[in-house]
Amino acid sequence: SLMQMPRTTVAIQMLREVQQPYIVVLTNPTTGGVTASYAMLGDVQIAEPGALIGFAGARVIEQTIREKLPEGFQRAEYLKEHGMVDMVVHRHDLRATLARICRLLTKAPPAEGFESRSASLPVDLPATASPA
Repeated sequence: SLMQMPRTTVAIQMLREVQQPYIVVLTNPTTGGVTASYAMLGDVQIAEPGALIGFAGARVIEQTIREKLPEGFQRAEYLKEHGMVDMVVHRHDLRATLARICRLLTKAPPAEGFESRSASLPVDLPATASPA
């Protein structure tokens, strides 16, 4: 995967150049080089509840900084509270959430009959999300 990091970053930049959104879904676990590259470059980052998300393991970090990490560090909810992910969405709600975000970012009309199912899901787009 290390060899592919530049290619994935270039692909993301190509999406930005044509004003297409790049939405990332972080599942459990999302670790290592993925978090150092394409997983954290999205216009919107969505994590599933309780997902472990981080570059290095907690023990390695604690040994490096010589401090105890806070409770829940590297978990989706902690990262959302600290602005590192935009939302935490259960997998059952993911399809409707992704559809709504795509409609908002691309200014596309809702699919017939789909709006009623996804309208109740909260979608707060981050300030960094750039609609097409």
